[in-house]
Amino acid sequence: MDLGLKGKRALVTGASRGLGYAVAKTLVAEGCNVAINSRDAEKLNAAVEKIEGEYGVPVTALAGDVGNAMSIEKMVKDAVEALGGLDLLVTNAGGPPAGGFESFSEDDWAKAIDLSLMSHVRLIKAALPYLRESDSASVLTITSYSVKQPIPNLVLSNSIRAATVGLTKTLALELGDEGIRFNSILPGWTKTERVAELMGARAQAQNTSVDEEIAKQMIQSPLGRMADPQEFANPAVFLLSPAASYITGVMLTVDGGMYKGTL
Repeated sequence: MDLGLKGKRALVTGASRGLGYAVAKTLVAEGCNVAINSRDAEKLNAAVEKIEGEYGVPVTALAGDVGNAMSIEKMVKDAVEALGGLDLLVTNAGGPPAGGFESFSEDDWAKAIDLSLMSHVRLIKAALPYLRESDSASVLTITSYSVKQPIPNLVLSNSIRAATVGLTKTLALELGDEGIRFNSILPGWTKTERVAELMGARAQAQNTSVDEEIAKQMIQSPLGRMADPQEFANPAVFLLSPAASYITGVMLTVDGGMYKGTL
């Protein structure tokens, strides 16, 4: 199937590794002109070099912290200038730290809200004027299946990502008549650096090993394993593409069946 992505202009945040990197790489493979972001300039440049080396096309690197409002405004403007406009936006950020409710201060909550909710709000708000000029505007927020089934010891993520899903659905309703689509993907446990960090925290708390914690988590999936980042990127890129032109307001779980509900 031709996804109709050739020549489309995309900004992907949190893309130096993990899920964001997989989405950016797949967009490039489909013929998009892509700008990627990370707050770590060294890792960002390494990711750009890797994608350019594999596909032989330029990728724009935009260093900046999506938890910072001023950084976001500049990042979007720089992406538009480099790409000549914007058709696709993927809002992604690293998750807040693990821990129980009583382990976090109000400052911890404020930082998590900036990272896991306001980054999406600010990115979308900054990008809207440019998305309105596109004939195939599409936004994808990356959240977590925890918005449907809370994950133990992740109270910040469980709480705040649910607000991002509410934002995504609301914008799909508000801006559909302008032809701008909004969807979200709710990933489950995927083999990324973020998940390795969470498994490390679990192992320390349970006095076990990382391998033991990974094995415990894998059996929660009917497929008996964690996902590869590419298995997340494939449906993500489809939802972004003109091939999914009548899909908006969808919160798609990509979790190998770990979510046990029916809705």
